[in-house]
Amino acid sequence: MGEDRPLRADAARNRGRITEAATRQIMARGPEVPMEAIAEDAGVAVGTLYRHFPTKRDLVVAVLAECFGALTKAAEDAADRIDAGASAIAEFTAFARIVMEDAAGNLAMKAAARSLGADVHEAEERRRGEAAMARLLEAAKAEGTVRPDLGIEDCYLFFITVPVDQPPAMRDRWFELMIAGFRAGAVSTSTAP
Repeated sequence: MGEDRPLRADAARNRGRITEAATRQIMARGPEVPMEAIAEDAGVAVGTLYRHFPTKRDLVVAVLAECFGALTKAAEDAADRIDAGASAIAEFTAFARIVMEDAAGNLAMKAAARSLGADVHEAEERRRGEAAMARLLEAAKAEGTVRPDLGIEDCYLFFITVPVDQPPAMRDRWFELMIAGFRAGAVSTSTAP
């Protein structure tokens, strides 16, 4: 087989419409939504959908890969703004809020991924995301605005404990408490007797 070639403009548009429709339909109707409903929402023929995504699993993986790619780009953009002089704690906090809202917003999509056994963590994307998060953390530590012992693992702990099934006011309160714990001067219990 030859190398992967870029999609033609019309094929790229169709692919984008399909992933947007899949996001809407799965969020509204859950992972059982028929592929035909997704195609109809996207305004494409079912055959076009299947040419791009032979299975629903392939479609869900593509949608989640786009989501993770967007989060990686958000972390990289935040780190770049810090390099240009922005407040590290402001950028770190804004990125954390993006992660929280994304986790809450993609609850149905992640359930679909689990039900279909879809693995969406590409090694390169994960490496880029972790590198950007490390830049955010190191800048905030240098600024003196986050705990000096804060690490990537703590960020992952934050990501996996987002109360995604709670209303926005409850998530906001949880967010305030978590960020307060990340801030410099927060009491560490790891050395307590």
